[in-house]
Amino acid sequence: MFEPTLNQREQRIEWRLLVTLLGLMIIGAAFIYSATTANELARNVALYKREFVKQIAFYGLGVACAAAICLVDYRRLARWSLVAYWFSILLLVAVLIPGIGSTHGWGARRWLDLGPIGFQPSELSKLGFILAMANFLSRPPEELRSPRAFLKALGMTVLPFVLIIKEPDLGSALVLLPVGLAMMFAAEVPGRLLKRLVGCVGAVVTLLIVDVLFAPPWLRLPLEEYQRDRLLVYFGRDFAPPNATPAERARALERQRDKRLNVEQALISVGSGGLIGKGWTQGTQKALGFLPWRVAHNDFIFSVIAEEKGFLGSVTVLALYTMVLFLGMRIASQARDRLGKLLAVGIVTMLFSHVFINIGMNIGLMPVTGIPLPLLSYGGTSVLCSLVAIGILQNIHIYRRA
Repeated sequence: MFEPTLNQREQRIEWRLLVTLLGLMIIGAAFIYSATTANELARNVALYKREFVKQIAFYGLGVACAAAICLVDYRRLARWSLVAYWFSILLLVAVLIPGIGSTHGWGARRWLDLGPIGFQPSELSKLGFILAMANFLSRPPEELRSPRAFLKALGMTVLPFVLIIKEPDLGSALVLLPVGLAMMFAAEVPGRLLKRLVGCVGAVVTLLIVDVLFAPPWLRLPLEEYQRDRLLVYFGRDFAPPNATPAERARALERQRDKRLNVEQALISVGSGGLIGKGWTQGTQKALGFLPWRVAHNDFIFSVIAEEKGFLGSVTVLALYTMVLFLGMRIASQARDRLGKLLAVGIVTMLFSHVFINIGMNIGLMPVTGIPLPLLSYGGTSVLCSLVAIGILQNIHIYRRA
């Protein structure tokens, strides 16, 4: 097994990736501070200082974990892929158990409380899934032509998908689908099988849309009310059924206004930034509470950046993410084996999905979900898993072929 010396490792490091990550972490820390300090509805100084300090601490811990991963050949890490996969499955099961999993907004059971911090198993499960799927698909393409191998790969995708849906966390569950599909495509799984998979996914999405928009109450899928409301807001549909009583219609309209608030205020934040923005910590949408303070520093951090740094700040963020994704695909093309290539493809697809969905919901192109913006949104589990994932990319680059 190829083992580069310390000097060779330094020479093989993708420094552009490190500089890009540093830029994202600086922006993330700066605007988490801005989003939490300038809000007149959150004058608790201890609260915003705690969140800002915790984010910095998780940046440091994540960088340390990523650096440690770079010291071990990724092929050795892959030997533990099934352990990581089944451990993440165990955590997904545990979080559903009353008394173990912690219930937060809308009754969703997504967190394990570890003292002063909360841990979100669904974020770890994405990494475990990518490791296990890459290890499974790295076998010779001839072995992947059998329907049995395809069904095994599909089963590895469906199991965490179903458990995350049960929390419920539709956004995180949906991220697994493009990741699995991209990795199967890169592994040269036969096209006929992938076409059937895409057809099935398309049928499920169509059924979901038809159910939300047209199905009567007695024939609806078992979606949570807030999930159905978010989709109704996205499609611009009235919450009240046609035969609703005046009292039911009034309650539906009030709920509809509440659900549209975040989307409308996020769009106002993005649009009001202009070319260069209002200035750091000078954003009025969050300061006056129009952009709710509970979401300004996590799900809607991009809106805060767009308001305070305008079009130029938004383009800078997009350019940094584009650089990460470009370097990730370059690392995939230079990987010395199928395993490295598949790991890189899975990680790049996961990061792209997070960026696309989160920024899309900030500008009204996607329904609102709880998908964080990698390294910018507040959240320890997301930061740790994102940095570990990028550490694996760096590992693949360090141990690439000569």
